[in-house]
Amino acid sequence: MKLLEEKILSCGTVLPGNILKVDSFLNHQLDVTLLNELGKEFHRLFSSYNITKILTVEASGIAIACFAAQYFDVPVVFAKKGHHKNIGTDCYTAEVFSFTKGTSYTVAVSRKYLSSDDTILIIDDFLANGQAALGLKKIVEDAGASLAGVGIAIEKGFQDGGKKLRDAGVNVKSLAIVDSMTDDSISFREDG
Repeated sequence: MKLLEEKILSCGTVLPGNILKVDSFLNHQLDVTLLNELGKEFHRLFSSYNITKILTVEASGIAIACFAAQYFDVPVVFAKKGHHKNIGTDCYTAEVFSFTKGTSYTVAVSRKYLSSDDTILIIDDFLANGQAALGLKKIVEDAGASLAGVGIAIEKGFQDGGKKLRDAGVNVKSLAIVDSMTDDSISFREDG
């Protein structure tokens, strides 16, 4: 998606450790006009799948998921990180490793929000090693729901997350795929 790539080039910063900082528009301060366009694009890519719910993980995926959900006219369910008394113990859970934070955590979704009648679209801001998406995929499977696919705003194509998911038969659509990054350049995959 050319619009997203241009925003990454104009506002993104590469930090040590292959971190792409896009907090000025995607995951700290939000460019709602851009997010609206991302939502429209996810709807275009997945509109034929009869999506009933969008699933994401807190916190950075929530805004993108909400903008997409308005076009599908479906609820957003987000997996909460850690243990929360307010969602109880009747939950689907998965262990997820965060590339950015360098730590593992449990994500949980109350069983009352996912069922075998659902067709789920997973949406997230980044795909690096694929652990968040794989954790959410496990939750979808545990619920007996159908997984339509995974929509990613920015995929780090030089890391193995996208390959893992695609090799597992997951329908992954990334709006921008970063092929390489250095301190002063970012290059995108042509089919991203």
